[in-house]
Amino acid sequence: MLGKVNRFFAFLLAPALGFLVAFSQANPVDKLQAEGLVLPAKQTDEQATALREKLDESKESISRAEKLIGEIQDHAAKEKQDLEKQNKHLENLLAASKSQTQKSADVLDTILSNMLGNPIGQSFGKNSTVKVYSLEEAGYRGYMAKVRLNNAKALKMVLANDSVRSKGEKTSHAGKRTGAILAVNAGGFMTDKNGYVTPLGITVVDGKIRTFSNNSSLSFVGFNNKGHLVGTKITTQQQITQQGILQGASFLPRLLQDGKRLAIPKGWANARQPRTLIGHFDNGDLLVIVIDGRREGWSNGVTLEEAQRKLQEFHVVDAYNLDGGGSSAFYYNGKLLNKPSGGSERPVVSNLVIMP
Repeated sequence: MLGKVNRFFAFLLAPALGFLVAFSQANPVDKLQAEGLVLPAKQTDEQATALREKLDESKESISRAEKLIGEIQDHAAKEKQDLEKQNKHLENLLAASKSQTQKSADVLDTILSNMLGNPIGQSFGKNSTVKVYSLEEAGYRGYMAKVRLNNAKALKMVLANDSVRSKGEKTSHAGKRTGAILAVNAGGFMTDKNGYVTPLGITVVDGKIRTFSNNSSLSFVGFNNKGHLVGTKITTQQQITQQGILQGASFLPRLLQDGKRLAIPKGWANARQPRTLIGHFDNGDLLVIVIDGRREGWSNGVTLEEAQRKLQEFHVVDAYNLDGGGSSAFYYNGKLLNKPSGGSERPVVSNLVIMP
C-alpha cells in the first residue's frame, strides 16, 4: 500500500522535477538578457563609429579653418605693412612738398625783396600771411601785396552793402566792415541815372551766383574752394558749381596766361591809367597790385603792356586787370595806402578782402 502511494506522488511530481532539472542546467532568464543586449551593443558601436567619423571631419574642418585664419592674418599683416609703407611714403612726399613750397616761397621773397626792397608791412594771421611792398618805377607809384592763404575762406568777394544794386561802398569801408587785413576794389560796374551801381558780368559771393552774364568780352576772376585763382572761361552757371568757385567778379582784359602775355584789346592798348591787378605766382601765392595814376608829380599810371612785363619779372603765372581808374584803392591794416586819382575814394560795386 505504501509503495503505491509513493509511486502516485512520484508521478504527480514528475513534471515539476523535470522543470527543476532543466532550469538547473540552463537559466532562461540569463539567456534572455544576453540576447536582449546584443542589438543595443551593435547600435552603440555604429553610433560610436559615426561619432568618430564626425569628430575626424570636425578636426579636419578646424584644421582648414585655422590654416585659412593664419593665411588671412598673414595677408592682413602684409597689407598693414604695405599700408604703413605707403603712409610713410606719402608723409615723406608731403614733407618734401611743404619743404619745396617753403623753399619756393623763400626764393620768391628774395626775388621780390631784391626788386622792391623789404616789405613795408607784414601780417602773419591764422587765415593768411600778407606782405606789402611799395612800388616805385619811372612814371608811376603803387603798392603790391603777396598773399598766402592758410584758409580758402579767408578770401571774400564783398558786394557794396551786400546788395547787387546799391549806391556803392568805398574799399576802406568794406575792409573795416569785414575786419579784413587787406582790401582792394574788384569788379567793374554800371551806374544808372540815379547813381545806383550794378556789377558787370559774373559775380559770385560765398559760392552763390549773384549776377551772371555770357558777355565774352569780359574776363571772370574767380577763386575756388582751395583759394586758387581760377582762370578758365565761364560760359554756364554749372561751370561755377563744378569748379567749386566760391568768390569772383568780372572785368577785362586778361593779361597773362601760363606766364605768357596775351593780346591787349585795341581800345585798351598803350593807355596809361591807374590800375588794379591780380594774379598768382607759380607756388600758388596771390599777388595784388594797385598803381596810382592821373596825379601829376606823384604817379601817371601804367599801361597794360608795361604791367604785363612787370608781372613777368615778378614770376607771375596768370594775371587779370580789375576795375581801375578812379576805382583803384589799396587798403591795408586799417589804412588806405594809395592816392586815388579823384582825390578821394570812389564808392564801388565790389571789393576783394583778405581776412587775417
